[in-house]
Amino acid sequence: MPPTMTPEIRISIAQQTLTLWSGSRCTGTWPVSTALKGAGNQFGSNQTPLGQHRIRACIGAGAPLGAVFVGRRPTGEIHSRELAQRYPHRDWILTRILWLCGEEKGVNRGGNVDSQRRYIYIHGTPDTEPMGVPLSHGCVRMRNQDVTVLFDLVGPGTRVRIEP
Repeated sequence: MPPTMTPEIRISIAQQTLTLWSGSRCTGTWPVSTALKGAGNQFGSNQTPLGQHRIRACIGAGAPLGAVFVGRRPTGEIHSRELAQRYPHRDWILTRILWLCGEEKGVNRGGNVDSQRRYIYIHGTPDTEPMGVPLSHGCVRMRNQDVTVLFDLVGPGTRVRIEP
């Protein structure tokens, strides 16, 4: 029996897609929303960082769809229209968080380009937010249902390549 292939995530900013690979086999593709301000690795840029990353931590296992996270901790809230109206300026981080860590020193790791210290995640977002359109503050947003599927297929250490 062949060894189990380690999954790898590839994110295309141009196509606004996230694809999961197992060796040379595509095991899933989902629409995403990357940064409104495009690609870039600088701290404070609100851009999606490029290059090779890995998943540092998987947060939210077992949380319900729409669970709200602040500072990577569940608030006990479930996203709703009423909650969104009460907090119109929140950048909603919902359901699951895959926290990324850069692998390329000087590109996305260390100094003013550190993806982990920028708190760059793959995470769920409200169903009212469009996918396939760059609108985030730097993170990679996914539909809540999609991020739960992805979450169950990957783990800490999974490679993540973000391409222009």
